[in-house]
Amino acid sequence: MLGEVMQNDLIKDRDAFALTHPEAKYVVNGRDWGGIRIGDTGPALVLLPGTLGRADVFWQQISALEKHARILALSYPSTGGIADWANDIASLIETEGLTGAVVLGSSLGGYLAQYLAGRHASVMGGLVAANTLPSVIGIDQMPPYSSDLVTTPIKDLRLGFSRGISQWITPDNPYRDLAMLLLAEVEGRIPEPELRARLQALKTGPELPAPALPSPQMFTFESGDDHLIPPDWQKAVRKALRPERAYRLHQASHFPYVTRPTEYTAMLKEVLGLAAIGTLWPKGNEDLL
Repeated sequence: MLGEVMQNDLIKDRDAFALTHPEAKYVVNGRDWGGIRIGDTGPALVLLPGTLGRADVFWQQISALEKHARILALSYPSTGGIADWANDIASLIETEGLTGAVVLGSSLGGYLAQYLAGRHASVMGGLVAANTLPSVIGIDQMPPYSSDLVTTPIKDLRLGFSRGISQWITPDNPYRDLAMLLLAEVEGRIPEPELRARLQALKTGPELPAPALPSPQMFTFESGDDHLIPPDWQKAVRKALRPERAYRLHQASHFPYVTRPTEYTAMLKEVLGLAAIGTLWPKGNEDLL
């Protein structure tokens, strides 16, 4: 399977980006973060991936915005959890001169970004909670979180992801290329300690504090066909944040930054103030909620 994956054009594009934008190492509070820091002018943007992505999973957005924004995309360390990571990110934002940054987090990253907005809003200028969950209550009853994430063999944890993703690898599935990219992440691009830490971060994560950002600085993003974030979770995120705008694509999967990069980048341009609200986002069938 991995040999087939490596022939995927989406992965080739991502790998070409990774060669010219390698992760740097950031040590914060004793934890090793990976990061891609690029851009010298414009608004600040911090990008937090989900469980199955490194910093370069946002390669299409970084490539489109690197001349217009100051960007820090992060990969998670192999130790710590949500509260620790929020402290680390707040420190990184300050030390990298990015105070006032819009923080976009997807899935796991979206939960972390919401926590950051409740505990460290002073370093933020905005929040985009994307394809994410409103609470971790009960998540320990759902696979893979229901497993013992410390002792379960890593091959079994990886196999659980691979089985689900492989269902998309059919000739007529619109997410076939995405599935191949995700399999490459599962099968080794995310090392065992990091993968375990990401899963454990949500399983043992704290409940979210009330956001300390004003509603005009908060935004949500969701996909109508997100197989991991059901509609009631999406509604709960919107209810908790009362966002200025709730962006939605009817068909984009749980990974819209990969499957719909043009629209995702257009959303970021609006949120960052690089384009007037409503000038770039598609109208009609795929509009705001």
